[in-house]
Amino acid sequence: MSVNDVGGRRRFEDSEYTLHIYPGSIAEGTIYCPITARKTSTAAEVIDSLIHKLQLEKTKCYVLAEVKEFGGEEWILNPTDCPVQRMMLWPRMALENRISGEDYRFLLREKNLDGSIHYGSLQSWLRVTEERRRMVERGFLPQPQQKDYDDLCGLPDLNEKTLLENLRNRFKQEKIYTYVGSILIVINPFKFLPIYNPKYVKMYDNHQLGKLEPHIYAVADVAYHAMLQRKKNQCIVISGESGSGKTQSTNFLIHHLTALSQKGFASGVEQIILGAGPVLEVRWKR
Repeated sequence: MSVNDVGGRRRFEDSEYTLHIYPGSIAEGTIYCPITARKTSTAAEVIDSLIHKLQLEKTKCYVLAEVKEFGGEEWILNPTDCPVQRMMLWPRMALENRISGEDYRFLLREKNLDGSIHYGSLQSWLRVTEERRRMVERGFLPQPQQKDYDDLCGLPDLNEKTLLENLRNRFKQEKIYTYVGSILIVINPFKFLPIYNPKYVKMYDNHQLGKLEPHIYAVADVAYHAMLQRKKNQCIVISGESGSGKTQSTNFLIHHLTALSQKGFASGVEQIILGAGPVLEVRWKR
């Protein structure tokens, strides 16, 4: 995936990205179709570009699907979803086109009249799967790594070993957040990760928990909107051993909550709350 910023003069929000869309059996002979899009480009707009570029039938209904590995579960994008924003949540290795076990990509699917997704013939899918297996055996493709789960409740075999292995695999990919239902597990990376900028604040605004990659902003967002909808106080419990990152997690929570409440207006509320943190910690330790 590439970013084309002419002369570095264009604003980051107007930067153009290249999406690689895999049409599969819809356009036989085409492995993938590159489509230029911006952060604000919707899935419907990307599909219109695909129809024009691949000369597809305009009478049919198409959807975009996001997958994290070959043959894995597909997440169907809504027409108003922004594929570029979804792509920016992918691991760095996937964005840089490095060889990795996870196969992040967008697929073009045809939608049937009853609302179901048309996947083509079973024989075609089996043939492609067999060809990929042979290429892996011959060393032309990397060996698939063990799949990681962003929610431990989805582990097929839940025990201490698989739980720790899943957390370890995600941590190696700089995925420090993992869900256990509505609970968020955080592993302190002891270094700065570029996942707390305004882009992520906007991305996690008013999103259902679990729809995007696990993040502490998602927890703050759910609590904030639950407070508005139910008109009741909400509580977020942060627990962990010394040095696990509780204070920093609290800062990230307050930062996101302040951004949601202020909607970009300058305010000293965040600094006042953060300034009271050390005093509260000393009082708690006593």
